[in-house]
Amino acid sequence: MRPLPLLLTAVLVSAPAHSQGRSTTAVTAPPAVEDIEAPYDGPLARFAEIIGALSYLRPLCGARDESWRTDMQSILDADTAREPARRARMTAAFNRGYRAFAAVHTACTPAALAMEVRYRAEAATLVAEITSRFGN
Repeated sequence: MRPLPLLLTAVLVSAPAHSQGRSTTAVTAPPAVEDIEAPYDGPLARFAEIIGALSYLRPLCGARDESWRTDMQSILDADTAREPARRARMTAAFNRGYRAFAAVHTACTPAALAMEVRYRAEAATLVAEITSRFGN
């Protein structure tokens, strides 16, 4: 999550609360922040696409874990919770990776296994790159 610009924070803190004479007790969700592309969105989108492909390939080739989809959902929840356009871009990348392999592979083949190995290696590289360049 990116911090608010200093000027915007100052305006929000110093702005007087407006009242129309009635009390509201309902708590509303915080408004969505402006959807600005993060500097790591390119590699993150590629990572999402790879995770989508692995979500299709792994079960096709007999793996029983569904953690790929769950892990991607956790990343989306943590990084794009209040940014619907970014969330939509990352979800589209995941779906693109999934559909690309679903359209071609209907059975586990040597080519599918080879792609799984290559994509897992690329995903590990992307994770290392993103965390080393942009991690806390």
